[in-house]
Amino acid sequence: MSAPAPLALSMGEPAGVGPEIIAKAWRDLKSSGPAFVVIGDAALLAKQGQPVRSVTAASDAAGVFDRAIPVLDHSLPAEVRAGQPEPANAGSVADWIEQAVGLALSGEAAGVVTAPIAKAPLYAAGFRFPGHTEFIAELTADAPFTGTRGPVMMLTAKNLRACLVTIHAPLSQVPELVTAERVCRTARVVHEAMKRDFGIAAPRLALAALNPHAGEGGSIGLEEVEVLIPAAATLRAEGVSITDPLPADTLFHEDARAGYDAVLCLYHDQALIPVKTLDFWGGVNTTLGLPIVRTSPDHGTGFDIVGKGMARPDSLIAAVRLAGQMAAARAT
Repeated sequence: MSAPAPLALSMGEPAGVGPEIIAKAWRDLKSSGPAFVVIGDAALLAKQGQPVRSVTAASDAAGVFDRAIPVLDHSLPAEVRAGQPEPANAGSVADWIEQAVGLALSGEAAGVVTAPIAKAPLYAAGFRFPGHTEFIAELTADAPFTGTRGPVMMLTAKNLRACLVTIHAPLSQVPELVTAERVCRTARVVHEAMKRDFGIAAPRLALAALNPHAGEGGSIGLEEVEVLIPAAATLRAEGVSITDPLPADTLFHEDARAGYDAVLCLYHDQALIPVKTLDFWGGVNTTLGLPIVRTSPDHGTGFDIVGKGMARPDSLIAAVRLAGQMAAARAT
């Protein structure tokens, strides 16, 4: 039997902690897997103190993964200085992501894991997407897909799966952005992903309220009465198991988490605070509703700690493992 396809891991911002945490993650995963192939600069990765092997195809990764980090080598045009992003390298960073996605779309990779990127140099080079999520959604837009398309951002920590209805929106704009249509579309993506990517036959979704005490019947805000409760009723009529809006302050403790498989959060901090409180170092960012599997560590480029030995690989390790689990679920 041939080895399963590896994951494609894009190196991310070369002046950040990406190369360092990739080397550390490989050290922990080389014996147990899942295997990955890095899309990036082999010479830069070799400076991290772990063995590196250039390969010519993703399929070669399995044969070397237990001994060296397999890399599809795409050299950078400019010198890398730790903690100082170089705009001349921004095009390569975007190309690495695109190549990783291409491998996943062709079946040569089981999924994509993305190391952190720095957005400012990408924007300066003409990158027109807010970040990874939107770029990958564009790259996969024409690929066949059954179900409701995302992207929907999901953050995971321990047994919490928190899915965002809005992402990086100013808090003042959230009430107008939380429409019944947006809530329903997000819930459909999450419901389908729980079955397809996590093997949960009958997913149980929870819906967070926007206002304190879930609005107290309209006395502390009307969004629950006018938007969220009708949206939940529409979804249940479609066969989606979802609660009415629940007060967010009682939704994330251990007993509450046992009652649902994923929770829809209405704005950034409503999801990110409990995720980072539960597992600050090991949270994972996952994009649901795509034709491919995609995960990422839930942290940034760490320019202030590059080369100091302080960067922890926990989140990247968790992202690789989760991508492997999701890919296996899709393959069954």
